[in-house]
Amino acid sequence: MIAELGSVFSFAIFAASDDGGASPWLLLAGPAGGGGVYFLSWRYYRNTHKSHAFERETRVEAQSITGDEHKIKSITGTKKSGIDGANQTDHRRRVQRLP
Repeated sequence: MIAELGSVFSFAIFAASDDGGASPWLLLAGPAGGGGVYFLSWRYYRNTHKSHAFERETRVEAQSITGDEHKIKSITGTKKSGIDGANQTDHRRRVQRLP
């Protein structure tokens, strides 16, 4: 395969030198290179070739649930619906300027 690519590349160089201008292979090199860079950076940052499939590769043994349900505390008779020191309406006090 490398020998075939080498022969195609050398043929393209000779073809470009014969007509004295840019050949179509040069115009295709830009998008092909861009696509290659995009694919390699996507593969590098996504790590799709190195990812760990937790659902398939990890075995978790199910156990019975243990514990108690006891009521600890109950708050009744609350009359205030607000919070002490609330500042949602005073934006000058809430937002301070940077020095």
